[in-house]
Amino acid sequence: MTDTTTTTAGASGPAPARGLRRWAALPTAAAIGLSALGAVTGSLAWAPPAAADTGQCTYPAEPFEGRPWSLKRVLLDQLWEKTRGEGVRVAVIDTGVDDDHPQLKGAVDTRRGKRFLEPPKKDEYGGAVKPPAANGTDDTVGHGTKVAGIIAARPADNTGFVGIAPGATIIPIQQNDAQGSGDTDSMADSIAYAVSVGAKVINISQDTAEPLRPNSRLERAVNDALDKGVVIVASAGNDGLGGNVKETYPASYEGVIAVASSDRNNERAPFSQSGDFVDVAAPGVDMISTVPGGGHCADNGTSFSAPYVAGVAALLVAEHPDWEPHHVAAQIAQTAERSVPGHDRHVGWGVVDPVRALTEDDRRIEEPVAREGVDRAEPPTPARLHLGETAQERNERLGTYAVVGGGVLVSVIAGSSLVYRDWRRRRAAG
Repeated sequence: MTDTTTTTAGASGPAPARGLRRWAALPTAAAIGLSALGAVTGSLAWAPPAAADTGQCTYPAEPFEGRPWSLKRVLLDQLWEKTRGEGVRVAVIDTGVDDDHPQLKGAVDTRRGKRFLEPPKKDEYGGAVKPPAANGTDDTVGHGTKVAGIIAARPADNTGFVGIAPGATIIPIQQNDAQGSGDTDSMADSIAYAVSVGAKVINISQDTAEPLRPNSRLERAVNDALDKGVVIVASAGNDGLGGNVKETYPASYEGVIAVASSDRNNERAPFSQSGDFVDVAAPGVDMISTVPGGGHCADNGTSFSAPYVAGVAALLVAEHPDWEPHHVAAQIAQTAERSVPGHDRHVGWGVVDPVRALTEDDRRIEEPVAREGVDRAEPPTPARLHLGETAQERNERLGTYAVVGGGVLVSVIAGSSLVYRDWRRRRAAG
């Protein structure tokens, strides 16, 4: 189809051609004084963050001391028995990643990071600005830093929050900003770059404003990455509130793991985009993660469900480096927690179960199947049913009866003798 322009909320003028419509994040409802429905409605077009106006998280923030609910559902010690994702590079194509955050200092590959946006020359008042880092480690929005934390934040003493794959390495690729400057061309370039610097997993928490024509440049970049063994995880989008069902990109491309959001009850979050392209769901409500400058904030959206799955993918890649992307996708889907035997358009194959994905992995599967669990063991061998006995077995049985019966008879006789003797003694004494 033809190229389109979009306008971001809170900004005037056209957005870039083939624009990427906001990263799939939602403001925290409690912070802005709206119900969940209001928060979703207000975020259909991305607006530049304005913490002072919205009351959302300001950076830096206070640390979150407890364990977030999205991690309480996982037995982390069991999850990490074999690997924590060491040696796996995960590209985060987003708004940048703040590598100064204490939990990300050892997680971000600053040498391989890259910025794909033209640096601003002046601020909103016309003054000169300091150019952002060329390696993608500036994040004024905070979105990419949250995504990276969910994937690979290192453990820390002052918080129970930690990444799903705390041994993995993040490659920060800054491809979007608060003004929505990224487009599908810069996205395609970012994917190609991630592959060239050794990423084995790519997380994309963005989607396009309009459907793309077949064989677009973005689709070709996705297919090339998959052909080279790179797992791609993408958010399904946040337009599900009104029952909208539509395909979003790059999540809808064949081979990409499209992730919807689930709530605390393992049901689809109201804002989460539905569609046949959805592969799995993951927690996406009240998601705690790292923010620029230190500390943590909560946020909602499929943006934060995708990195949850990307972390699981990183663990599987570390454990099974010979698996192809479709094996990783099938494993995550097959071991997901389901309410129906097969696939549905709300949560795909179910809500991701990280522990099952990493422990029920004795063999790779080609594609998920419509049943609970995976057949792996041989069926039990039924016990033999004896319909009769041989002559030898009968003689042995009768011999056993005779021995047991004889023993019982001797005991009875001996007991009777003792009773009779005692009776005679009492009589004589009387």
